[in-house]
Amino acid sequence: MTCKGICTRYKAQKPVGTGRYASGQRRCQICEIFIKWEGLWCPCCGYRLRTKPRNLKYKAKLRARVEASAAEARASFAAAAAAAAASKPRKASKAKSAKASKPAAAKKAAAASKSGATKSKVTKGVKKLCSHCKRLFVYPRRHEKNCKKNPAVSGGT
Repeated sequence: MTCKGICTRYKAQKPVGTGRYASGQRRCQICEIFIKWEGLWCPCCGYRLRTKPRNLKYKAKLRARVEASAAEARASFAAAAAAAAASKPRKASKAKSAKASKPAAAKKAAAASKSGATKSKVTKGVKKLCSHCKRLFVYPRRHEKNCKKNPAVSGGT
């Protein structure tokens, strides 16, 4: 496990404006060089390549940069999906257009009255409003038992 000099073919230049790890470079500890290589193992010595920084400060910088690029990608995907949906022609009947014109709060209220607000089934991942504090919860009935704004809980003590 010693450097054989093969890694010099893959030596990477320091990128301007971004970090080495953020731009996809990897570091070999045996060869002591940053290389542009897609595998996990050094092509020269066979040692495992580092893909993330060891320093806490640089780890935080890389994490922030990755999260920012992921958020940017989600935003561009959402914009593309909205543009695709807007370009599709729609057939709307009178009943559908009347439903679409209702505000979101009215739709939620109508759905709550239809489902029976006292005993509603909660689908996993769908958040519902607490009837006391008006905050969203996945399991609102469980929260309502201990809600600080619930008169049954706060009135008894």
